Amino acid sequence: MKFSILINLDRFGPNEDMSTVLRQRLELVQIADRGGFDIAWTAEHHTLEVTIAPNPLLLLAYWGQHTERIRLGTAVLSAPYWHPIRLAGEIAMTDLLLEGRLELGFGRGSYQYEFDRMAGGMNQGEGGKYLRELIPVLKELWKGDYAHNGELWSFPAATSVPKPLQSPHPRMWVAARDPHTFDFAVKNHCHIMSTPLQRPYGEVVTLCERLDESARNNPHMPRPEHMMLRRACVYENPDDWEIPVRATVNFGRYFENVFRNIGTVRNGFPEPVDYRVIENKNDYASDALHRNMIFGTPDRVVEKLEAYEKAGVDHYLYGACFGMPHEFTVKSLRLFCDEVIPHFKIKQMNCRKRAT
Repeated sequence: MKFSILINLDRFGPNEDMSTVLRQRLELVQIADRGGFDIAWTAEHHTLEVTIAPNPLLLLAYWGQHTERIRLGTAVLSAPYWHPIRLAGEIAMTDLLLEGRLELGFGRGSYQYEFDRMAGGMNQGEGGKYLRELIPVLKELWKGDYAHNGELWSFPAATSVPKPLQSPHPRMWVAARDPHTFDFAVKNHCHIMSTPLQRPYGEVVTLCERLDESARNNPHMPRPEHMMLRRACVYENPDDWEIPVRATVNFGRYFENVFRNIGTVRNGFPEPVDYRVIENKNDYASDALHRNMIFGTPDRVVEKLEAYEKAGVDHYLYGACFGMPHEFTVKSLRLFCDEVIPHFKIKQMNCRKRAT
């Protein structure tokens, strides 16, 4: 199993200093860089303080100046918000600035709240067709002159200026939950990013089975890597489980506001909603979160991740930022680097020795 980390900038009130947020998130990236993570990812979102990422490529370029080894990726670029020519050039420039460390995650867009402001009020469900048209166009623009006449974009012959450092382009990932998106990703040589949200472990198995089915339906295509996102917290004292659970419950009140478009946003800050108005309130029960998230002592976290590995997850994405105190987040991440990642590295070494 490989390891990535998702790090987003966030504020929950106007009194939180933005410069402090930037500094604290960079600290997490640097710990991950030194601690054995393969990739650090950050999202794209607009007009929302709970995920501050108007251009993730810009943030990755900043992180790249302060890290040495770790690859840096977009999780995810929202396809409906970009013109292909502009995005091709910005991706290529970022890859050059990162000296070939860029990874690319794409998605159809997350929140209707954003679609109402960034995509002319388009229904969020229409975002998938932008994703499906965008990715093949980007690949052509990175090759050379290409004229496009599609459903969504049309332009005369043009090319990406500059071209990416990585040849033919940075590795590409697609955020997928439904079978059609899994199938598209496999057919277009993209790896898979998925999340079971707050749902039980059975949802992890279901998502892995969707990739298995897509791979069977496309036998001549290489099988992609499967990355799975879950929030994580590692602690030495078993009684500390309440800290990440409380943070998840609190963060969920903001998340459900914009995810389900059921609340008010004032000056960029979503108002926390009452769980009584959401259908999935049982997902936020304390015992369910303690069980379903990657929360626990190092031994317990290893046990949970071994179950993910057995289900078919190749790459675990550590969800780091969900409102916990920064000092506790740092301690958790250091424990993960020191006591969880080495367990899987040793397993990999032993497997290689047996293979030879």
